[in-house]
Amino acid sequence: MNKPNIIFILIDDMGWKDLGCYGSSFYETPHIDKLASEGMLFTDAYAACPVCSPTRASILTGKYPARVGVTQFIGGHTVGRLEDVPYFHQLPMSERSLAQTLKDHGYATWHVGKWHLGNSPTSPTDHGFDINIAGCDWGMPQNGYFSPWNIETLENGEDGEYLTDRLTDESIRLIKEADADQPFFLNLWHYAVHTPIESPDPLIQKYEKKAALLGLDKENPLEEGENFPCQHKKHLKVQRRKFQSDPAYAAMVENLDQNIGRLMNALEESGQADNTLIIFTSDNGGLSTAEGSPTSNAPLHEGKGWMYEGGTREPLIIKWPHNVPAGSRSSTPLTSTDFYPTLPEAAGIDPLPHQHVDGKSFIPLFNSEPLERGPLFWHYPHYSNQGDTPGCSIRDGDWKLIHFFEDDRLELYHLANDLSETTNLAETEPKKTKELKQKLDDWKISVGALIPKKNVNYIP
Repeated sequence: MNKPNIIFILIDDMGWKDLGCYGSSFYETPHIDKLASEGMLFTDAYAACPVCSPTRASILTGKYPARVGVTQFIGGHTVGRLEDVPYFHQLPMSERSLAQTLKDHGYATWHVGKWHLGNSPTSPTDHGFDINIAGCDWGMPQNGYFSPWNIETLENGEDGEYLTDRLTDESIRLIKEADADQPFFLNLWHYAVHTPIESPDPLIQKYEKKAALLGLDKENPLEEGENFPCQHKKHLKVQRRKFQSDPAYAAMVENLDQNIGRLMNALEESGQADNTLIIFTSDNGGLSTAEGSPTSNAPLHEGKGWMYEGGTREPLIIKWPHNVPAGSRSSTPLTSTDFYPTLPEAAGIDPLPHQHVDGKSFIPLFNSEPLERGPLFWHYPHYSNQGDTPGCSIRDGDWKLIHFFEDDRLELYHLANDLSETTNLAETEPKKTKELKQKLDDWKISVGALIPKKNVNYIP
């Protein structure tokens, strides 16, 4: 079998509604929309966690974050009415990563961009990547998107060079210099569109004019909500964005889209496009309730850091010429654990069920065959910086149950009828609530999920 090249594009904090092909009418993403038209668009794909590091660990291990032990963004620590729970601050070396498996079967393995899973001895090159460009323990560009970035694994560019442009340049260089006889795995994990919200001025000016033309600058897009439940932000109030209108964020999205277009063009010019499997997705929902609230995930409820759909439902596009029908769509629910078993299968590599124990290959979907994925689970036992409280959840078919730990509250939603999670059916559907709660409890035991305890030092 001719092993396909694999390009895994992971965007940071991109919401489900942040692309034209997913319904955005303000952001312009023609290149990503074209990618979707050439492959399969997934309507019900999820990140394994509403924040970044756990999802990244899940992609590379094929396990739920609770089983890996990385349940919070690395470096995060929050308390409220409940204490925090401990978690690993790096990707454990005991895990056999997706990159290591591909490398052991002949792939050149390259990581470009954000890592946020620890530094040496748990850097990308410690987990199976031959090359690491710009990956370190940072969760965001701490010095901004314009050079000098002072990222320890990326040489600074000329003053003012934009980070998303540079990471794309580095990726294109790797593709151009690749050995034509060796398949490659390019793990392109952009820092965009995470804060700080910065973009080249001409694009910002474009969207300032667009917002004015559409009258979006005449209405306050933010709605003030409740105080944050976490102790360190309790003096602040949640700020919910009602609609997409932020010019700087829109500019970041368009710049990212332009760079995806440049990458696809370079792949075509290399002659490798026909034998390359491309994945495009995000690590958690769009930032819509805090830290400037630059985007809106409506009609999904809430966003990054929340257990609701806006926090975990993601764009997912897969292009694989001759294997994935162009212009196809799938509504089968998938999650981050499922990439590990899928990609080696696409490369003709035997599965490693003891490693990707929580994942299921979705190759059958490419052939219009049914996939019995089973329930999806989430466990986020931490206060988020965006306003939510610790909890866990399950999606089984069209039903979703959330269990919030602070007050032992249960919320049940039927997503096919209530995508925005507006009507809690926990009391009117007691049988379904009990059934899903039991499945969720059994799963938590099976993965060793840690539950936060009451904080005796909490000050209301």
